[in-house]
Amino acid sequence: MRGGLVGATGGRAREGGGGGAVEAMRDMDDLLEALSRSKFRSRMRLGAKERAYLEEKTLAVVLEHGRRFVLERLAPAEPRNDGRQTPMRSHPVFVAQHATATCCRGCLAKWHFIGKGRSLTDEEIDYVLQVVERWLVDGGGASGC
Repeated sequence: MRGGLVGATGGRAREGGGGGAVEAMRDMDDLLEALSRSKFRSRMRLGAKERAYLEEKTLAVVLEHGRRFVLERLAPAEPRNDGRQTPMRSHPVFVAQHATATCCRGCLAKWHFIGKGRSLTDEEIDYVLQVVERWLVDGGGASGC
């Protein structure tokens, strides 16, 4: 594994005395390598409509939408319809969330080591958006990217 785990504050995960362990989030390079080996995740691609939307609205605006989606659909301790709350298409962020396993709390736990049953921290929300942004910037699943 390259780079180890990234802690909630962006540094390495550490075991703490008194306050317990800082929850770890996965190293971005390690994560993307693992996702590339998943048949389901690696086949995700932005469609023509999502790609055009991204170009028209700009990455910054699309990521603002993404922050709202994460806050409403992923950040609560018990998200409504968890496991089914993220559409498969119609917005670049939705496609990116499925491609990066940031689509539901189960995937966050399995792929990113972010536990269920509690609200996401601000740092974890930022991390999710960084993962989505990285996938979009890297070509949105375009072949050869």
